[in-house]
Amino acid sequence: MKALIIKNATLVSPDVRIDNASILVEDGKIAGVYSPSDPIPEADLTYDANGDYVVPGFIDIHTHGAAGADVTDESPEAIYTVAKAKLEEGCTSFAPTTLTLAEETLAKSMEYVAEYAKTSEFSTAIGVHLEGPYINPACLGAQNPAFVRKPDIDEVMRLNSVFKVSQVSFAAEVEGGSDFADACVANKIIPSCGHSKATYSEFVAANKHGLCHLTHFCNQMTPLHHRDIGLVGAGLLHDDVMIEMICDKIHLCPEMIRLAFAKKPLNKIALITDSMRASHLPDGPSSLGGLDVIVKDGQARLASNGALAGSVLKMNVALKNVVEVTGLPIEKVIRTTALNQAEELGLGNVLGKLEQGYQADITILDKQTFDVKRVYIKGVCKKNA
Repeated sequence: MKALIIKNATLVSPDVRIDNASILVEDGKIAGVYSPSDPIPEADLTYDANGDYVVPGFIDIHTHGAAGADVTDESPEAIYTVAKAKLEEGCTSFAPTTLTLAEETLAKSMEYVAEYAKTSEFSTAIGVHLEGPYINPACLGAQNPAFVRKPDIDEVMRLNSVFKVSQVSFAAEVEGGSDFADACVANKIIPSCGHSKATYSEFVAANKHGLCHLTHFCNQMTPLHHRDIGLVGAGLLHDDVMIEMICDKIHLCPEMIRLAFAKKPLNKIALITDSMRASHLPDGPSSLGGLDVIVKDGQARLASNGALAGSVLKMNVALKNVVEVTGLPIEKVIRTTALNQAEELGLGNVLGKLEQGYQADITILDKQTFDVKRVYIKGVCKKNA
């Protein structure tokens, strides 16, 4: 593999910003980071970033689809379409996310993910996120009620044998919820509470069994109330809990984004897209999990009742929104796009930083618009604007 130098970079890594930096990539890893006063080594290839942001490749741990395809489409081409679209928005890794569907459908989808992962031609599939089917029927959102069922670790492990399950989103208050959280933790699967009516006390009980993650924070969960702070209050109060945030300014208003970033430790926020197949496409009719969806003015809603049905958000836009809404320096926010996700997945010493020894998963963003200009995975250019 040819050595690469990225020069004239505005390097942004968690709590680090170096203007006019250079990055040396060798054998798929970052071999060195250089400030303007350092001598720059020779390399076979050179890319001039012209002052643009050079950041760790994004990791989207909650994405259902994009560019007209859904992870659960019973088609081997679907996962390739989604992976290519995620690459276009700067994601070097992603967790294909399923819906509340029959086990046979989930297994077939995971077979296609496993086949794709053999080459990972585009963005890398790092594990499957099962969103449902173990949810509260009173908090369906855009999930199909016909396939809701009780937590079943045996089913999860059958699916895990097809391809690695990285996370399961379930309702903690349902029968067997705490035992299910225990079983997930024992099998190195992240248990996450979502589509849930759990009270604060029910959350605390599950938290003692390893539940430390909340799916699409504030959406389809018990709200903050002065007599029971619910799951929203739990997410803000408990510093051990990772909260997923869809920062499209629709699922979360700007003030809630500001509040969460002011209250939560920054290492416990994970930006996600929760994107569905209409992402990367113009407004119009679409679908999610067999349910009809209308996308208008950038909002995806069920045709039947107007409920939000995922998003059309892109990760680079999510980052831009947070920087603009919170006023925080990008070097503070950037950890919420990759390092936090990597640490939770046990990959914090491999992904999420631009430091010597880390995998050379790198995204280059226009410094003004945050448009994605170039993406490297293991030092190989996968996208060139």
